[in-house]
Amino acid sequence: MPRTAKRADLVLSGGGVKGVGLVGGVVALLDAGYTPQRVSGTSAGSIVGAVVAAAAQAGELSGAQVKDLALQLDYRKFTDPGTLERVPLLGPSLALLRGSGIYRGDYARDWVRDQLASLGVTTFGDLAIDDPELPPEQRYRLVVTVSDVTTGQLIRLPWDYRRVYGLDPDEQSVAAAVRASMSIPFFFRPVTLTSAAGLTSTLMDGGLLSNFPIDSLDRHDGKRPRWPSFGVTVMPNLPQGNDRVIPALDRLRPFGPPHVLEDVITTVLVGRDQAYLNQPWVSARTIRVDSTDVGFLDFDISDADVEALYGKGYSAGLEFLAAWDWADYLRRFR
Repeated sequence: MPRTAKRADLVLSGGGVKGVGLVGGVVALLDAGYTPQRVSGTSAGSIVGAVVAAAAQAGELSGAQVKDLALQLDYRKFTDPGTLERVPLLGPSLALLRGSGIYRGDYARDWVRDQLASLGVTTFGDLAIDDPELPPEQRYRLVVTVSDVTTGQLIRLPWDYRRVYGLDPDEQSVAAAVRASMSIPFFFRPVTLTSAAGLTSTLMDGGLLSNFPIDSLDRHDGKRPRWPSFGVTVMPNLPQGNDRVIPALDRLRPFGPPHVLEDVITTVLVGRDQAYLNQPWVSARTIRVDSTDVGFLDFDISDADVEALYGKGYSAGLEFLAAWDWADYLRRFR
């Protein structure tokens, strides 16, 4: 079958540093001949998804290219503290209590912006696609999940720019949307967005409401799907992997064990989608990457551990594809 005939949509979970495993799973799909049509991502998944979507839009998509681009990301530079947060012990704790975030997140935003620019992508207008079977607001190569904590709702960008904020989606920065999607509570500063009416919303990590939006690209008109929608996730099972989700909360240990805060944040980021993954129709189309050796915020990850996690993602993708049968999936679930 020609490469262009094997179309698929991709849904990529959040996972912080664990997102390296997402890259491996995606590259396995690309090497198997699948061409992503649309990509949906949350947090780390939005970073990987933006690169994949931009490369696909530019017609430069290959497994080797995606691997090279994604593994250039220097996670140690994610820890870019602000003025207050530079104060040892007290600064990060105050930032957590204020909700302002320990890290600025500027490096991640700038890295995404520069990588996309090299592929000819700056705004969502650069990722527009011509697909008459989709609603007009959804005709984009990429969609990222964000939590608007001001209006208390899940937001999908660029789909909701006009409906919620009265803004033209074609004019909005892709890198800014990705940065909003990765605003992990207490760790990265939230992003603000001002609507056409002058109201300012605070945007945080999409994982607060949907860390693995597996159904975001599904058809809802009752018609048969045109091609598969594959999910790739790196989040651990609870409670076994609970201690590896938010290891950076160790910063608060001088002031007492943060077990309740850690459990609450972990459950918010993982709990809903953990239950969702247990649904047979979700599990059957999802690549699960074993990422238990790497913490959610292990920004000091070594090059060797990066390669190892990428390898686990790639192996998980190959194992999934060895058993994947599109016709059987349709028969069982569609």
